[in-house]
Amino acid sequence: QVQLVESGGGLVQAGGSLRLSCAASGRTFSISVMGWFRQAPGKERTSVATITWSGGSTSYADSVKGRFTISRDNANNTVYLQMNSLKPEDTAVYYCAARVYQRTGFGSWGQGTQVTVSS
Repeated sequence: QVQLVESGGGLVQAGGSLRLSCAASGRTFSISVMGWFRQAPGKERTSVATITWSGGSTSYADSVKGRFTISRDNANNTVYLQMNSLKPEDTAVYYCAARVYQRTGFGSWGQGTQVTVSS
């Protein structure tokens, strides 16, 4: 099992920045991919960014490319999401998730952190 705890959400004005952190614990050696997802009120949860745990390869949703950066610190079992040029449509609950080797989906999830961007 992998446990995840997010932090860093909050209220920010449009154009501002926030950095989210996700600390992983437990069977971290089994992690293959980490990801950030978000869910706005009344909408489905969608992928924002992912990063491979060993090689650091990244992928982004089109809506955040050029504004968000995902990174990881393997030594501290932490993944980050740097969010710049925030827009009101980025308002959502952001979740950290982990996928482990020999599994196809993200099986471990954090509790979520609220990000609110005011116009």
